[in-house]
Amino acid sequence: MTDTIIRNVRIFIGGKLREGNVLIEDGRIERISKVVSKIPYTGSLDQVVEGRGDLALPGGIDVHVHFRGMGEEMKEDWYTGSCAAAAGGVTTVIDHPNTDPPLLSRRDFHRRFVDAERMSIIDFGLNGGVCVENIGRLSELWHIGVTSFGEIFMSDGGRLGLGHSDLERCLSEISGLGAIACIHAEDDETNRRLSRKYGKSRDPRVYSIIRPPESEETAIKEALDLGKKTKLHFCHISTMNAVGLIRRVKDGGGDVTCEVTPHHLFLSTIEYERLGSYAKTNPPLRDPKHQPALWRGLNERTIDIIASDHAPHTIEEKERGIHDAPPGVTGVETLIPLMLAAAKDGRISLERLIEATRLNPAERFTLTPHQKGGIEVGSDADLIIINTESPRTIRGEELHSKAGWTPFEGMEALFPRITMLRGSIIWDDGPAVKRGNGNFLHGAGAIQV
Repeated sequence: MTDTIIRNVRIFIGGKLREGNVLIEDGRIERISKVVSKIPYTGSLDQVVEGRGDLALPGGIDVHVHFRGMGEEMKEDWYTGSCAAAAGGVTTVIDHPNTDPPLLSRRDFHRRFVDAERMSIIDFGLNGGVCVENIGRLSELWHIGVTSFGEIFMSDGGRLGLGHSDLERCLSEISGLGAIACIHAEDDETNRRLSRKYGKSRDPRVYSIIRPPESEETAIKEALDLGKKTKLHFCHISTMNAVGLIRRVKDGGGDVTCEVTPHHLFLSTIEYERLGSYAKTNPPLRDPKHQPALWRGLNERTIDIIASDHAPHTIEEKERGIHDAPPGVTGVETLIPLMLAAAKDGRISLERLIEATRLNPAERFTLTPHQKGGIEVGSDADLIIINTESPRTIRGEELHSKAGWTPFEGMEALFPRITMLRGSIIWDDGPAVKRGNGNFLHGAGAIQV
C-alpha cells in the first residue's frame, strides 16, 4: 500500500480543531503530528497530499442507500452510485435489499455481492431482505455476512411487506440471531384508508396527506411493542412525535437507534410547489413544523445517524405525476456537503456531525472491527479534505448519479476537494481509482471459512 503524508490540515481531535499532519501506512492512520519532521516512516514515501490548511474529516458512512443495478440499471448502478458517494465524501455505504430481484437468499446475496465487488469504488455492506417466504431462514443471510436486516416494510413493501404477525415472527428471529432490524415505519391501514379518501386528487401535496404523521407514529409504536427484545433501528424518521417516542424508549434503556435524512431536515411540504412529483418519497415530506424537532433530536442525540436513503429514479419516471411516479429522491452525494454547510451556519456542531455520519454508524452496524471510525491511530485512512471557504451551488446536472436531478437544486453546500479510502485518493475532481476498488465489509454474524 501507498505510504502517504497529508500535510498541513486542520483536524478535529479531542473536541477541537488542530493544525497537523497525518502519516498513513498500509491504508491506516499511523500517526498524527503537528510537525512533519517528527513523523517517522519507513521505506519510500509514495505520496504527499497538500492540505493547504483545509479541513480534514473522516469519510462518511451512509447506512441507507439503494444503488439499484441488476434489473434497474437505468436508474443507478454500483459504479455511478459509488462515484456519487465518493464525490460527496462518503467512503462506506450499506445497501438496502429491495432490489430487483430483492436480496432474500444466498443466491440473491451472491448476485448482489458480485455486482458490487466488480463495480464499487468505495467500501460497502449489504443488508438482507425479509419477506413472508424467508422468515425462518434468516440465519442463512446472517451467516453469509449481511450487515443487518431491512428495510423491513410495514406498508407498501410489495413482496417485502409484512403484516403484524409476520413482523412479530421476523423480529423474534432477528433477536435470536443478535442482529439489527431496520424498520421502515409506516402503518399500512392508515395509508390505505386515507388513500381511498383523498387518492383522486392530482395535487402533489396530497401525498403527504394520505401518509400522515400518525402513520409513522402508529407503526413505530407497533414495532417497539413487538420488538422489545430486538435491536431496532428506525429508518428515516420524519415527525416530532416519532422523536418523542424514540426518546422515551432510549431513556428507559431500550436498544433502539434511528436515522434522519437530509431531505426531511431541509425540505418540507412547501417544496411540492417547486418539485411536484419529484418530491415524492416515503415517508413523505412533512409540514415545516416538524423540522425543529428533527434538528433538536439530532443535536440532543436522540437521533443517532444521518443517512441519505439515496433512492434514484429517472426523470421520465418522476414526471408521471404524484400517484404514478415511484417514491424516492437522490441524496448520497449531497448528504455530507449539506451537513457541512449546516455546521458552518451553526445548525449542528462539527463534533455532532462526525458522530452522526461516521462514529455512530460504525458502532451501531459493527463496522469498527473493519477499522471504520474517526481520525485516530489504527483506523482506516478514510478521509475527506474540504475547503470550507468554497461553497458550491448544487446542480443536478453536475452530480454523478444516473438520475440527473436532485431535490436540493440551488442550495449551497461544501463539497470535498479530495476523498481518500484506506489511504488512497479515490476522488479528486473525478474518480481516481478503477471500478472494483471497494471492499466488502461483512456483518457481525458472518461465519469465516
